[in-house]
Amino acid sequence: MPRNISRILLVLAFAGALAACRTAPVYNVENDAFTTTAPSLDAAAKMIRGAGASLGWQMQDKGPGHIQGNLPIRSHLAVVDINFDMERYSIRYKDSTNLKYDGSTIHTNYNGWIQNLQNAITARSSVY
Repeated sequence: MPRNISRILLVLAFAGALAACRTAPVYNVENDAFTTTAPSLDAAAKMIRGAGASLGWQMQDKGPGHIQGNLPIRSHLAVVDINFDMERYSIRYKDSTNLKYDGSTIHTNYNGWIQNLQNAITARSSVY
């Protein structure tokens, strides 16, 4: 009986280690519409910066209609390009550190962070 318990514990530990290292295809947001059209490009930028800042993203203006978002979490870093106009926006992978990016897949936490950012932008745009 103790031998069976050891095997079960070993299998569970292995499964847990695999689950902690899961990767998935990179999630990009392509031409998602704001809930309400922004009155100006500056207003759209302000919405995006505010949504990102509320989640810990460091947002940098890179030019009209372009913001770079950096999310540092412990030893990890996610970097995205956000391109936008007054009606739509896209969030695309740019770079990362310690997120197991291999050219097409990335740690599943990254996708959750992008979905959270997308949801925050949508929520902010609904109050305009």
